[in-house]
Amino acid sequence: MPDRIALRGLTARGRHGWFAHERENGQEFTVDVVLGVDTRPAAASDDLADTIDYGSLAERVVDVVAGEPVRLVETLAQRIADLCLDDMRVEDVEVTVHKPEAPVPVPFGDVTVTIRRTRT
Repeated sequence: MPDRIALRGLTARGRHGWFAHERENGQEFTVDVVLGVDTRPAAASDDLADTIDYGSLAERVVDVVAGEPVRLVETLAQRIADLCLDDMRVEDVEVTVHKPEAPVPVPFGDVTVTIRRTRT
């Protein structure tokens, strides 16, 4: 089982949703990303080049959330997973997208979609 690098609570305004008003007005989304990575090369070298630069990854994830709108949170989560798996050092990824302002007709705390993807 690989080591884990986690980014939790990345927040950005996006225009994702099934309804037109969601795409027009936008809302806050929060993303958690957990990467499966072998951290032994970085531990041995003590060099950022040998691991995932989570600052850079955070910026790219926020760019996806703030970028081109999609209708489903599942699609947004997949785009983020694909971005993470672009780095060949990432063996697997878990992405959770939180949509706390989802148009749900009853009181609720949060709506999340979590996907897990593995390099094939």
